Amino acid sequence: MHNQNVVVALTTRDNDYQAEQSASATEVASRLGVKIDVIYADNNAVNQCQQLVKIIQDRAQRPDAILVEPVGTPMYQVAKAAVAAGIGWGILNREADYIAELRRVFHVPAFTLTSNHEEIGRIQGQQLSAVLPAGGIVLYIQGPAESSAAKQRYTGLLETKSDGVQLRVLKAHWTEASAYKTVSSFLRLSTSRQAQIEALCAQDDSMAMGARKAFEECRELHEQWQRMPFLGCDGLPKTGQDWVRRKLLTATIFIPPNADLAIETMVKSIATGTLPPERTFTTAKSFPTVEVLKQQSSSHARAASR
Repeated sequence: MHNQNVVVALTTRDNDYQAEQSASATEVASRLGVKIDVIYADNNAVNQCQQLVKIIQDRAQRPDAILVEPVGTPMYQVAKAAVAAGIGWGILNREADYIAELRRVFHVPAFTLTSNHEEIGRIQGQQLSAVLPAGGIVLYIQGPAESSAAKQRYTGLLETKSDGVQLRVLKAHWTEASAYKTVSSFLRLSTSRQAQIEALCAQDDSMAMGARKAFEECRELHEQWQRMPFLGCDGLPKTGQDWVRRKLLTATIFIPPNADLAIETMVKSIATGTLPPERTFTTAKSFPTVEVLKQQSSSHARAASR
C-alpha cells in the first residue's frame, strides 16, 4: 500500500475549499503511506487536460491513480486514456456518466465522489427565504458557465426560494478576486443603484467575501450593505464558519472536503482488487440551521419595528 502514487488535480490555489481539499488529501496520504502529487489548473480547463495527458503519457513516472476535480467537462477522453494505461480514475465534486463504461471495459478503479449540488442549491434557497421572508432583490454570484456544479446549485435554489425572492445573476470563477471584480463592475452601473439589493448570495464563501469587499468600497451604498445578509457556501471551520461567527457572512453551507475520502477509497480498491461504489454523495448542512436563520430574521424585524 505504501508504494502507491496518487495525483490529485484541483482547480485553483485561490479558493479556501480547494486549499482544504489539498490539506485533507495530504494528511490522509501521510497516514496511509501514500505518495501524492497535488497539481492545480489555475481555473483553466485546457490547462488541466494538458497536465493530465502529460502525466498519463509519462511511462517512467506514471501514477497508480488520478483524482481530479474538473474545471470544465468531466474529460471523457482523458479518463479513457488513464484507465487504458491501468491508472485508477476518480472524479471529485461532479458526476460523469461514462464511469460505468470505464468500469465495465477496463476493470480498474473508477468512481465519482461528489457533493449533491442540487441539494446544496435547495439549502441555499431555503436560507434566502428565511433571511428575506418578505422577498426582495438578491444579487446572486454564480460560478462559471462551464461548471456543472454551478448549474446544479442554481437549479436547486430555484426549487426552494420563495416567489418573492428575485435574482440578479452575475458570474465569477470561484475566487474572491473574481467576485470582487464582477460586483465592483456591477456597482458602477447606474442601474445597480436603482435595484434596491436586499441580499447577496454566492455559490461559495470566497466569492461572497469578494462581493462583500466590493460593497464595502461603494460609499453610496454604505448604509444599504451594512444591513444586507451575505450568504456563502463551503462552510469550512476556519473560513466560512468563522466568517459567520464574526458576522462577515450571515450564513454558509458546510460541504465536507472529499479528497481524503477519495484517496482512502482508491487506495483500498487498488490494494484489494475490488471496485469501489460507482458514485458516493457527501452530505451538506446549513450553518447556522435554517430554523436559526428564521428566528434571527424575526428578531431583526421586531427590533426594526420598535
